[in-house]
Amino acid sequence: MTISGWGRFPKIKASIFSPHNESKCRDYLKEVEECIAQGLGRSYGDSALNSNVLCSRRLNLILDFNDKEGIISCESGVSLAELIETFLPRGWFLKVTPGTRFVTVGGAIASDVHGKNHHKDGSFSESVISFRLMLPDGEIILCSRSQNQELFYATCGGMGLTGIILSATIQLEKVQSAYIKQTTIRAANLNEIFDLFEEHKTTKYSVAWIDCLARAKDRGRSLLMLGEHDVDEDFSFSSSKKLSIPFDFPSITLNRYTVELFNRLYYNKAKNSVTENKSSLLSFFYPLDAIGNWNKIYGSRGFIQYQFVLPRESSLEGLQKILTKVSTSGMASFLAVLKLFGKENNNLISFPLEGYTLALDMKIQPGIWELLNHLDKIVLDYNGRLYLAKDARMKADTFQRGYPKWEQFRQLRDKLGLSEKINSLQSKRIGL
Repeated sequence: MTISGWGRFPKIKASIFSPHNESKCRDYLKEVEECIAQGLGRSYGDSALNSNVLCSRRLNLILDFNDKEGIISCESGVSLAELIETFLPRGWFLKVTPGTRFVTVGGAIASDVHGKNHHKDGSFSESVISFRLMLPDGEIILCSRSQNQELFYATCGGMGLTGIILSATIQLEKVQSAYIKQTTIRAANLNEIFDLFEEHKTTKYSVAWIDCLARAKDRGRSLLMLGEHDVDEDFSFSSSKKLSIPFDFPSITLNRYTVELFNRLYYNKAKNSVTENKSSLLSFFYPLDAIGNWNKIYGSRGFIQYQFVLPRESSLEGLQKILTKVSTSGMASFLAVLKLFGKENNNLISFPLEGYTLALDMKIQPGIWELLNHLDKIVLDYNGRLYLAKDARMKADTFQRGYPKWEQFRQLRDKLGLSEKINSLQSKRIGL
């Protein structure tokens, strides 16, 4: 069958195998020449693509839950949506969550996903206590910060390249509501949004939407969304989709003029400089989850999500250059999201480092590759890196310059025979 990541580029022919137990996983690894694991297919590019794909979705049992401490053990194919639906009514929520809840636990570990609270709570791996990992020869080992430590730090953020994650034990966070107290603040330009992030760095959650077409004195104008958990003990919520995109939009739909109009309307919807409201957890963390198949908006050729991070000391200058290049290119993104990252963790190839990260969604069109190559150069000039879970076209030297521990990661793969059996299109492209 034909498969792709969420960005729908690239598309390849692949054989999909969906085991329902560990024995079937072991048999599959013995049979295939090479493969990669995949969960719900929400990585954007080719990090979970291979001609042979082991789909973990049927490994979806919740194994144990400690209601007093909020510690859950589950198989790797359990989705974050299922955890929320099961445990939020009991007063427990994820310590760290990405921008979609349609991600498996195994995928969240492999991508070491981050959320709107990285500046305070780090990445998803901070909530991971341990996991069970199957190596190419079928051996199953338990990995934690004290046991098989090297594999623990390689697997968290390792893009599925260290074996098959079978199950995990993670720590949830106690909450007193299914709602968020949200504050939205308008920022006139990039300098102002940086000042606001720093002013509110003690707030639990923060994220900004940026108008990446704005120029001159308006460059980087933004809406900063801040959030704290409510304490109203209201755990009612609805997880149903409100809308679904039934077909691919014509490629011409998203152009400089339509995006410019959308951005102007979106920025001006915040009529006051500061707005406060109560928002459900689902709408605050997962606004796009309410729209089924929203990736079809970009047309049949698909899109690239380009996400990078720059060190704190060079973020403002680097982002000024990048936004200038994007705004003059005419290849605009109406989904441009800026977040503040806290300190880098010990994982070998995890994405976050202390600074600012910007994610841009751009449809595939003539000139896009040249633009992204130029942006790569700016990111590297400012000692930044690109996010592997969003990547579909990064060159090997770009990856290697951005991830200083990549050789240690590759040596571990070679030592355990992983480079012969566990591969993705991405791992081959970037030299792993």
